[in-house]
Amino acid sequence: MASKAAKGTALAGLVTVIVLASTGVWNPFPRLWAWISAGDPIAEGVATWQTAAGGSPESITITGGSAVVEYRTSVEAYGLTAGVRLWKSDADWAGVAGKDADAVVVVGRLLTKGYEVLDPATGAVRRKDDGATAVWTYSDAILDLRCAKASSCRLSAWEPHGTKPMWTVETQGIGFVLDAANPDLPDTQPISSPRVDKRAAGPVRLPDLIGLPGDGKIQIVDTAQGRAVETRKPAGNQRVAVVGSRVLTVTGDARDGTCYYGVTAHDPPHAQAAWQRDGLNLRTADNGNDCAQDKDPAGGSDVVLGVDPYGRQELIAAHDGRTLWHGDKGQSVLAVNNAYALIRSADGATLSARSFSRSGTAWRRSIGRETSAALTPYAGIIADPEPGRIVAVSPRTGKVLVDVKTAANVFAAGPDGLILVDGRDLAYVPYAP
Repeated sequence: MASKAAKGTALAGLVTVIVLASTGVWNPFPRLWAWISAGDPIAEGVATWQTAAGGSPESITITGGSAVVEYRTSVEAYGLTAGVRLWKSDADWAGVAGKDADAVVVVGRLLTKGYEVLDPATGAVRRKDDGATAVWTYSDAILDLRCAKASSCRLSAWEPHGTKPMWTVETQGIGFVLDAANPDLPDTQPISSPRVDKRAAGPVRLPDLIGLPGDGKIQIVDTAQGRAVETRKPAGNQRVAVVGSRVLTVTGDARDGTCYYGVTAHDPPHAQAAWQRDGLNLRTADNGNDCAQDKDPAGGSDVVLGVDPYGRQELIAAHDGRTLWHGDKGQSVLAVNNAYALIRSADGATLSARSFSRSGTAWRRSIGRETSAALTPYAGIIADPEPGRIVAVSPRTGKVLVDVKTAANVFAAGPDGLILVDGRDLAYVPYAP
């Protein structure tokens, strides 16, 4: 029988080997160790690579040849070709501006003024700012806001690679309610799937108008001309949303135990209404007799989702108030952008893609009752919870680009593939040719 001393020596040796292997100092079993530490395949036989990320991702954006991964306290970039980490930066928030190979990464710290603009391939600093408190990132611009005091702020617009602002406008009464990356503005909220991150599509184009909230008012800024054009103060029964080139005012009156809604659209600074609709409910309030409106309308950047007085869903063009689609009883919109809408049939068995440019159905496919969907410029994404499955299709034709059995969620959709995330593992799945 081995002595206690021998057992102790063997145990100490085993612990030493494990410590050395885990810290990378010396690993006598590299293949075995890689097998032990690797996660289960996210998309076996389909993904071109899979890697363990530096934490649980907050968001992922595909930019040219890189995937930019935002965590709670850092940001990293991985090469799309092989999933190799390219760089890492300590940051509390991050956003991507620009598009494809011309993109940049904007990072900053909480409770610290300023930000840095980084190259997505190398992490090199392209530009530094030491005064901004809030930043918005778009596919064609960066907006930043700096406030010397609560009642005096300046909003500036930059090209993603620019070194001088395109324009700067003085804003009043904004205060310090806006900070970090992409703070919420009164616009539309995307309709998405619980298995697809709402930021999966990447940055959108800078809208014609934006609204800056503060002190109970909303200041409207014309982004093409770089000037403040109007300040609106909604009444207690109103909700203001800036959608494309229109300012929508939703009014909800509580009478007879129900809510009576109406929508008026303006083209600031003109006081005359561009269009208005009585009985259109943009679902800005939860059910209740007080009609308190605390949500932005759902939709794309120039399309809003509403409900008529009979409970049927409809899609409205914010620019001129046209009805783009009026559903039958039981039909529901699962996803929408400015070009398409994905609509579930009343029996829950069919998904149809509505093309706004062609004013008709682009394609159909069978789905389950628990299926959800999302739309990006590159792919419509259809998710089935049981069994776990992700299908990506062409929004225009319905051609299948990806079909994979997986429990992972979609965090990014680029021009050539998807990034799937399961826990701390991420994988790149290219589209079929």
